[in-house]
Amino acid sequence: MGFPYENVDWAAVDGAMFIGWTSALPGICTVLAMIVCVAVLIFGQSTEASKMRNFDT
Repeated sequence: MGFPYENVDWAAVDGAMFIGWTSALPGICTVLAMIVCVAVLIFGQSTEASKMRNFDT
């Protein structure tokens, strides 16, 4: 694969390199994060609702 610049030195790197730009990994990770966030919200809402039912009765 090699070094993408002419000289092998960190001084030649002038910006961030994102290795996964041409792959599907960023989209997959975004979808997984969205699923986890929605699952946590649903779980939290259900537990809070059950706690409120205990106080109302």
